[in-house]
Amino acid sequence: METTLPNTMPFQNRTFEGVRTLIRVDFNVPMGEPGDDGSREVTDDTRIRAALPTIQHVLDTGGSVVLMSHLGRPKGRDAALSLRHIVSILERNLGRPVAFAPDCVGDEALEVTQSLVAGEVALLENLRFHGEEKAGDEFFAGQLAENGDFYINDAFGTAHRAHASTAIIAKFFPEDKAFGCLMEGEVKALEQVLRGAEKPVAAVIGGAKVSSKLAVLKNLLDRVDKLLIGGGMAYTFVEAQGGEVGGSLVEPDMHAEALSLLEAAKEKGVEVHLPSDTVCGDGFSPNANKATYPTGAIPSGWQGMDIGVESRASFVGALDGCRTILWNGPMGVFEFDRFAEGTKCIAESIVKETGQGAYTLVGGGDSVAAVNKAGLADQVSYVSTGGGAMLEGLEGKTLPGISAILDT
Repeated sequence: METTLPNTMPFQNRTFEGVRTLIRVDFNVPMGEPGDDGSREVTDDTRIRAALPTIQHVLDTGGSVVLMSHLGRPKGRDAALSLRHIVSILERNLGRPVAFAPDCVGDEALEVTQSLVAGEVALLENLRFHGEEKAGDEFFAGQLAENGDFYINDAFGTAHRAHASTAIIAKFFPEDKAFGCLMEGEVKALEQVLRGAEKPVAAVIGGAKVSSKLAVLKNLLDRVDKLLIGGGMAYTFVEAQGGEVGGSLVEPDMHAEALSLLEAAKEKGVEVHLPSDTVCGDGFSPNANKATYPTGAIPSGWQGMDIGVESRASFVGALDGCRTILWNGPMGVFEFDRFAEGTKCIAESIVKETGQGAYTLVGGGDSVAAVNKAGLADQVSYVSTGGGAMLEGLEGKTLPGISAILDT
């Protein structure tokens, strides 16, 4: 991933006195169902809190802030997906009032944003109410740019999209643009794993499907010493080698790719660890009966739901002493408490290695949810906020939202 941070002034060293600062944030937050009056409450403000250091730094150094974000996938204007719903919780987090612009471009937006003075904050309406946002329309990007004098991208979760507000807009700020605190941290974390990693390096990759992680797995083979594969995707590897996996999730059309990857790993001297035993359920249910079988001998009527005790010990042993660890994807159906032990065990092992000096990066929505569920998120080196963006970064792809800031 060619994303090396430029030798420019770090964001925290910049001052914004008298500067109207336009910040692209990721406020695509989960919300409850509309109430009788149509209002909706934010059910998880993690992404809002993640943006606070950048916002606060601009305010603390004398600037004003204009925030822009998308919310959901609206087809035109949709009152249920208005960013108006998050104003109150944003005000609580910031401890100050937030002006709301009923549009993100045009006179309605400019009437709000051009009147801001130092210390004031405004929030623009949902960017995706305009189809030009996803289309990466340059004229629309220019209209957005009128809302600020300096542009900051702090939305890593959308960095892999060449949208108007994340990639195209940067050209209207040739000298006056920067990463925010969150984006800086994300880029540095990826670089630490992909190019600055202290060996031995291990990657723990889980999740449902080989097809969704194949490019990541291939790219990692040149960077890791150990590759631990769990979750539903492990059964495709096991079945490809002749194992019986019962009713477990498999992708038969990925057998050849799985075998090819195992052969490539062998040629490169990368240790590959697959689960030797599996906790199975007799149905996909939080209350399913469970039994443990060898991963290559799961009977009909049973499906893999978690890595077994033997596999947990093997994986923990493989991580022991590693100096850099990447974790992306759970080891099983961790949403069901009955089948969450394997994922929890990996989380605890990664925390242990962190405590012994390893650099540990956790990313991807399910992995983040898993460490949060275990109450361990603050005990690893870095938790990435961007699932898709992180995956594309790990694949070695150039992320448009990052390259737009680096290009001068």
